[in-house]
Amino acid sequence: MTVIDLINQSAAQLEQAGVAFGHGTGNAFDEAAWLVLWKLGYPLDQIDEHADKPVTPQQQAAAQALVQERIASRKPAAYLTKEAWLQGVPFYVDERAIVPRSFIAEIIADGDIDYWLGEHTRRVLDLCTGNGSLAVIAALCWPDVSVAAADISPKALEVARINVDRHGLADRISLIHSDGLQGVLGTFDLILCNPPYVNTQSMDQLPAEYQAEPALALAGGADGMDFIRRLLADAPAHMSEHAVLVLEIGNERGNFEAAFPRLAAVWLETSARDDQVLLLTREALLTP
Repeated sequence: MTVIDLINQSAAQLEQAGVAFGHGTGNAFDEAAWLVLWKLGYPLDQIDEHADKPVTPQQQAAAQALVQERIASRKPAAYLTKEAWLQGVPFYVDERAIVPRSFIAEIIADGDIDYWLGEHTRRVLDLCTGNGSLAVIAALCWPDVSVAAADISPKALEVARINVDRHGLADRISLIHSDGLQGVLGTFDLILCNPPYVNTQSMDQLPAEYQAEPALALAGGADGMDFIRRLLADAPAHMSEHAVLVLEIGNERGNFEAAFPRLAAVWLETSARDDQVLLLTREALLTP
């Protein structure tokens, strides 16, 4: 048996078991490749280089055990490998924090919000930072900014600390325990936020893989807008004159527009459509 044989066999097992994807992969083959390559000690982005390498019976058994754990536990693969990747950057993750997958990361990396940034952009806030991935990516992409990363969960901040230290950014990223903006001091030139936004009906229908994550990071109330209502009311006081807020809302655009019908939002293009992430200026938030 070769590596690619083992991946294909594992993909078929994942497909047959009906596991859910969406925590770094979107299909059974990619998920199987992640688990198999990780277990065999091969780089996750080098499947072609290792596809035809032989697999020993011991290696096959070890990889199969991991695949079976994925099926039996219904935990995201990232929780089993303790690693997730976002925009090519590796992050530690475990059950204390949501698996990083924000589309804001690609917007930062692709420069899609550069129009609203400039020399004035010096202080960035990553609100609801989780494992700290957006804060780290922001610091890596913009070496001249300082970043504050805030979260209500002390456990999530423990994971964020691991990632900040892992990437050598402790001198540029400060971690803050805060319920929304309550514990955040000062003003910022850019606020990034991937908040809890899943509405109650959708929460009840989430696959087990999503239910394995902290509900605090997902549940947004009846219409998904509970946290966001507070955020939009409080944000202007924490924004400099030309600051902007970049907000991810997933599949909740309808509920967002129903809750804020007069708010002038700029919808940003992502790989998942143009209704997942929006940008708000301070002026728009202050307009009645």
